[in-house]
Amino acid sequence: MANSKRMLKGAEIVWECLVREGVETVFGYPGGAILPVYDALANYSDRIHHVLVRHEQGAAHMADGYSRASGKVGVAMATSGPGAVNLITGMATAMMDSSPMVCITGQVPTNVLGSDAFQETDITGATLPVTKHSYLVMEVDSLANVIREAFYIARTGRPGPVLIDIPKDVQNDVTEFEYPTDPIDLPGYHPPEKATDEEVAAVLELINGADRPLVLSGHGVLMSGARDALIAIIEKADIPVTTTLLGNDSLPHSHPLNLGMMGMHGNASANHAIQGADLIIACGMRFDDRVTGKLKTYSPNSRKIHIDIDASELNKNVRVDVAINADLATVLAQIKPGVKQRKRAEWLKTIQAWQEDATQRDVLQLESETLLGAQVIRSICENIPDDALIVTDVGQHQMLEAQYYSHEQPHTLITSGGLGTMGFGFPAAIGASFHRADREIWAIVGDGGFQMTLQELGTAVQEQANVKIAIINNGYLGMVRQWQQMFYNAHYAETPISSPDYMKLAEAYGVPGYRVDRREDIEPTLKGARRHKGPVLIEFVVEQHEMVYPMVPAGADLHKMIRRPHPEETSV
Repeated sequence: MANSKRMLKGAEIVWECLVREGVETVFGYPGGAILPVYDALANYSDRIHHVLVRHEQGAAHMADGYSRASGKVGVAMATSGPGAVNLITGMATAMMDSSPMVCITGQVPTNVLGSDAFQETDITGATLPVTKHSYLVMEVDSLANVIREAFYIARTGRPGPVLIDIPKDVQNDVTEFEYPTDPIDLPGYHPPEKATDEEVAAVLELINGADRPLVLSGHGVLMSGARDALIAIIEKADIPVTTTLLGNDSLPHSHPLNLGMMGMHGNASANHAIQGADLIIACGMRFDDRVTGKLKTYSPNSRKIHIDIDASELNKNVRVDVAINADLATVLAQIKPGVKQRKRAEWLKTIQAWQEDATQRDVLQLESETLLGAQVIRSICENIPDDALIVTDVGQHQMLEAQYYSHEQPHTLITSGGLGTMGFGFPAAIGASFHRADREIWAIVGDGGFQMTLQELGTAVQEQANVKIAIINNGYLGMVRQWQQMFYNAHYAETPISSPDYMKLAEAYGVPGYRVDRREDIEPTLKGARRHKGPVLIEFVVEQHEMVYPMVPAGADLHKMIRRPHPEETSV
């Protein structure tokens, strides 16, 4: 695109810069303080598609979902005050899960800043803890550079959200605009690239000398493009792998070295392997409390390697022997030639025994009169293509998806991990649909979380988003109810929750609706839903007191899991 000087308003500069950054879709909601930007949109609507959400929180989650599906920077837009603060939950979600996003908010004019003017909020101050950086643009001449920096910060290093707050007078001010092309160099911000020779040597010594090594594969494996390199290393050295929730699709589920998810609701064999390993190789993950259990007893007999792009995560929760602050894909490429080919049959035989025990305890082995959430998840998995994208909300259905949906391809799962944001799933699925309109996308949500953002059905219908909604309806805030049953004497305080008639809701929005409460009806309903292009709603009425096992109680040792009884332990 030719670069020539023109006289432009700040509002026009916003769209000019978004076009230059390759933005094709913006999710937003207009209001008084950002009206100049929306007024200027008409001149750019042939290049940028604006999606009108029904609530600003939906805009942030859609931008996040778009970002995770496409690998690009998602963009959300809102007005000042309530509009801006409604983005905060979405920014915090993106921050915890390393999702690149830029949020642009309108602000009251500079001459009334700090006066508690109508719809004024110090949004830069409010978002400092939940963004990589926050900008308040006080002069139109700095606007273009700020936008360029924001995108650079959002997408480099450990990705994350950036806020740009633009007062209304700055949007209206006119200046001579020429798109800046100088290289961006921010003092103090230089994301690392590779490991030192000494670090590579230390890693190889530990890997080649270990008898019971284990890889912990996190979201960073996907974000850095390190999946193929990781697979090459584990196959060469016969090293089993367990994944985090966000890394659940970082390795094919069918791979013989994949032990599945670790942690609070992870596979028992994965947790036992962590506790029995003599070497832990943590790749692009952050040792969250849901992964480690009690820190004092976490993998007590292992040496530990941690590779992460974010220096603040190293030695934060778990002390390690070798900590490498660098791009994961680059580090794995550095160490791969030096990894010795080796078979670890005894270690894998031990793990196989744990796996066989877990299989015998699997809920899918049991006969049930009522429909189970696990059955629904497995049926969805068996009836849709490998490249379909699953977007979940937060709760029991999320953990059941992690356990019973087999992700064979990368980038086929989007979920809220670190923040655990109920209401995330459906709008994030809508956002993801704008990356590839032909892709099959399923939003698997609970009846509680769906009701937090179900108003975005209006957005899905207006945009004809190709999203299939599977509501796992158990009439409870299921995960909270599970905790109440286990640890609060089954005192179900404020966890039973009613729902609207979802069939009438679907009819009101003009989308096909199905209700399923029998196992034999799952497959034909899925086939019918898949034939329809555009949004479809399916309500699966499931067992109200279904439990998600295993479960590591908060603060307990990782291996001290509450398990579903083994068949031999069940009295007749």
